[in-house]
Amino acid sequence: MNPTARINPSILAADVGHLHEACRRVEDAGADEVHIDIMDGNFVPNVSFSPSVVEMARKAVSIPLNVHLMMLHPDQYVDPFCDAGADTLLVHIEADHDAEETLRRIRARGVRAGIVLNPATPLDSIAPVVNACDEVLFMTVNPGFGGQSFIPDPLPRMAELRSQFPELAIAVDGGLNRETCLQCRQHGASVFDVGSSLFKPADMAAEIRWYRERMK
Repeated sequence: MNPTARINPSILAADVGHLHEACRRVEDAGADEVHIDIMDGNFVPNVSFSPSVVEMARKAVSIPLNVHLMMLHPDQYVDPFCDAGADTLLVHIEADHDAEETLRRIRARGVRAGIVLNPATPLDSIAPVVNACDEVLFMTVNPGFGGQSFIPDPLPRMAELRSQFPELAIAVDGGLNRETCLQCRQHGASVFDVGSSLFKPADMAAEIRWYRERMK
């Protein structure tokens, strides 16, 4: 039995000119968390949000903020994003840092710590740090841009990790829609960071209810 599913709309899919309203829409729709992707233009070939956007979101909503650092040196930004109001801070195993130390620093701030794997990254790469994690996030697209097609390769790794850690929060991000979310759920995922397929429908609340009813 998987842990209860959490639905986290990703504001990378929102209108960048109306992010405050997008965060309010996420909370009003009954989502569990706001997912915020941070890109630095180095680790990935794109630039997105700064700590100021996390600070804005913290003021806009009362639900948790799930912040994903797609950054080459995430260890240098632990304090700015924790100060801005992140409730969960996720960093990549592939980044240039001491992952175990970065996770320790995040937890020392009273923030949930998570590790992220790109689609081609083997599961054993996180073996030394998984016990320091509150959440493990599998990317099912190559990070850097929204709107990509789902890559199914990580699905067996999700199932393997779930068998090893029955209570762990296992998250998935990239190319998610009704079909691919159900596939990930069947392979052990419990946290769903969903972009366009939640922001495009006029009634986000109805869409979230659809997911909840089918991923109990």
